[in-house]
Amino acid sequence: MINKTVQDAINTQIQKETYSAYLYLAMAADCEAKNLKGFASWLRIQYQEEVSHAMKLYDYLLERGGTVALQAIQAPPADFGTPLKMFEQVLEHEQYVTASINGLYEVALANKDYATQIFLQWFISEQVEEEASASEVLEKIRMTGDRALLYLDKELGKRGRD
Repeated sequence: MINKTVQDAINTQIQKETYSAYLYLAMAADCEAKNLKGFASWLRIQYQEEVSHAMKLYDYLLERGGTVALQAIQAPPADFGTPLKMFEQVLEHEQYVTASINGLYEVALANKDYATQIFLQWFISEQVEEEASASEVLEKIRMTGDRALLYLDKELGKRGRD
């Protein structure tokens, strides 16, 4: 049986991962509305990844005999501005999630929940990738500027087809 403090922290992380998915889906919709289909495709894939992260936590909690207590998901904004502004928000959000995962690890550590510490290693590594991916897109937008935005949109549309 999982410790209640750890269980509650995992439930909170499920909410954060689900919000992340919702946020990226809203960003994808904004890109679709602006006819930036490659950016939208990249963000839809990110949405799917975040859903899988939430489900990984959900399944783990059940495997440990815990109780899943789903929390309310706040509505994300509908307009995110330019792709530059949007990907600044993406990177900032991924840094927030990284801090949250690190905090969850600290809860597992403080409660001597060794199984959860091991389980969270995957998320810690995943967040390194998530931040690097968001940072890469952001830097490409900064390097290319608005004039090459359509080329970058086409390139981002290839994500998942590699």
